[in-house]
Parts: sequence; C-alpha cells; structure tokens
Amino acid sequence: MSAEQPQDRFWETKPLARMTKREWESLCDGCGKCCLVKLQDADTDEISYTDVACKLLDCTSARCSDYPNRKKQVPDCVVLSVKLVNQLDWMPSTCAYRLLKEGKPLYWWHHLECGDPNAVHEAGISVRERVVSETLVDDAELVEHVVDWPA
Repeated sequence: MSAEQPQDRFWETKPLARMTKREWESLCDGCGKCCLVKLQDADTDEISYTDVACKLLDCTSARCSDYPNRKKQVPDCVVLSVKLVNQLDWMPSTCAYRLLKEGKPLYWWHHLECGDPNAVHEAGISVRERVVSETLVDDAELVEHVVDWPA
C-alpha cells in the first residue's frame, strides 16, 4: 500500500448512499469522460460518445475549470447523486460510481487504489489531450466526432 493511499478503504465497505460528501467526491478519478458531448439515437436510444468536451473542461488537465459553479454555467451539466448514478446508463464502464453501484472493484489506476492521481492519465483512461472544446465544434459537425474509446 502506498503512503498516499487512505488506510480506510471506505469504497469497499460503505454503500454509495452512506458516503460523506468528501468520500463521494473522492470517487471521481478525474478521467473527464462524463464531460464529453454524447449523442442519442432517436430511434434506438443508443448513446454515442464524441471527442468533444463541455466548454468548462480543461482539455489539458481533464478537469472542470469551474467545478463549484458548473451547473450555473452549463444548465444541463449532470451533478451526480446516488439517485442519478442508479438511473444513468451512459456512465463510462470505468467510472468508479458505476463500478461501485454494480458491485465491482475499482481499477488499479484509480487514485484510491494506487495513490497516484496521474495514474488515470498515464494508463490512457482519461480524455486529457484527446478532446476538443465544444466551443470549437458546430452542433452539425458532432456526428463527425463520434468515437468508441470512452465507453
């Protein structure tokens, strides 16, 4: 166990609904996948990810540039809650919230497992430097930006 790892492995024993705000927030691995623009097929409801990110995502760090005010600036930003995690089927398969909801362990590169917040980037899991801001892409061009790597 690395020196940075918490001794209390709360995510292995505590249900999502009983986590403190700090514990809940610490589950985020910083991958930025939830900040990608997604398209939903009108006929099949299938969700497709694009390599286009929310205007607030810093594409070089994969972090929100205004996390505390994100909902004010981007009204359709999804602020995760236990209820929403149970309803959202578009969450990436690597997402800690989804994994824990499904009773699965976190991946080795998750900072709670390895103690290194950069491991998610070094493992190639994050969107860091793989996406462009939605401010640079017209809505009509989004279909040209569909990718399969985030899921």
